[in-house]
Amino acid sequence: MVSPVRVWLNRTYAENVFFMDQLRRNPADRAVEIHATHGDPDSPVLAAADTADLEPEGLSPAGYVEYALAQCERRGIDVFVPRLHQSAIVAHRADFEAVGTALLAPPPEAVAVFHDKVIAYEAVRAIGVPVPPWWRVRTAGELVHAVEELEGLGHRACFKPASGAGGVGFRMVTRDPFSLAHLNGFPSPSVPLPLVLDALRAAEEPVDWLVMPRLEQPEVSVDCLTGPDNRVRLAVGRTKHGRRRGFTLHEQWLAPARRIAEAFGLHHLSNVQFRMFGDRPVLMDVNTRPAGGLHQLALCGVNMPWAAVRLALGDDPGELEPPFLGQDYTVVSGPRPLRPVPPSHQHADVPAASAPLPSAPVPSATGPLAAPATARLDAPVPDPAAGAPA
Repeated sequence: MVSPVRVWLNRTYAENVFFMDQLRRNPADRAVEIHATHGDPDSPVLAAADTADLEPEGLSPAGYVEYALAQCERRGIDVFVPRLHQSAIVAHRADFEAVGTALLAPPPEAVAVFHDKVIAYEAVRAIGVPVPPWWRVRTAGELVHAVEELEGLGHRACFKPASGAGGVGFRMVTRDPFSLAHLNGFPSPSVPLPLVLDALRAAEEPVDWLVMPRLEQPEVSVDCLTGPDNRVRLAVGRTKHGRRRGFTLHEQWLAPARRIAEAFGLHHLSNVQFRMFGDRPVLMDVNTRPAGGLHQLALCGVNMPWAAVRLALGDDPGELEPPFLGQDYTVVSGPRPLRPVPPSHQHADVPAASAPLPSAPVPSATGPLAAPATARLDAPVPDPAAGAPA
């Protein structure tokens, strides 16, 4: 009897409940047991796992590596998919291999390149992939200079942290004065330049921002599966234009993504994001981890999480192609069950749990694979955060 594959996802995004579903419903019908850890006891990832632990708070990167090694040894983890403290973890790949755990993550050199967006843009430009103009900004004076340069070229300026994930910290700069227009409706990513300058001048420490032009839609995220030989096994683009989502195999998106993945050794799962600058695609961001929307490739008949686990275990799936491209779709939310509230995290109106979270195993989900709902979308939707990472 073949033993189950034991996979651990540490503090990760809620969308990865679908990543877990795909592992369990793998085409080989191989048994998979999933361990999850998180700092939030109400994370749906904990509820979707077979076993789960709350992560200790306040650990340094080195302390977290020790914690992770202990988890892998105690839980018999075969494949570890690290998100939190990825840089520190991949630097200790040999230590994880010594306890029988394969890391589903790139080597430390690749992670280091894409931790800082300025270093990433310089490195990617050097291999011939187009990037937008950018300025690294740490002071109010540098911000004014960058904004004026962009506006002088006819662009709208935006900024985001030089290091960071997702759209956290992304803002678009406006010259409009702060007024009730900024308080009506939903919150906007646009912020008046004088308010930003006041905040910078009052800050006790300098910021580290990347200032660049607002990039236009469509946004295309290319999910890549790359082997330890630096050769891409599968690449599929996911398109986004307002609410409308779709898929593409057009080489204007896939070719530069493959070039990046292969040139920098982005082993296993990575995500390369592009937007339009004028009439050409330019790089927006590179993620050295599985994208939150990776599961959407199920609509193309692709189970990339399972292919990546196979690759991490040394079972090369070879060159892969999606059997078809799914129709355009949109993404909707739905309910997911949570674990009972442990006594130490109770709210006044929530009954006590019968057992603490770390020791309460949860059975695997048995329903059909959750996938994004598909819909026909006839009306365009305004883009609230053009240029923000997906």
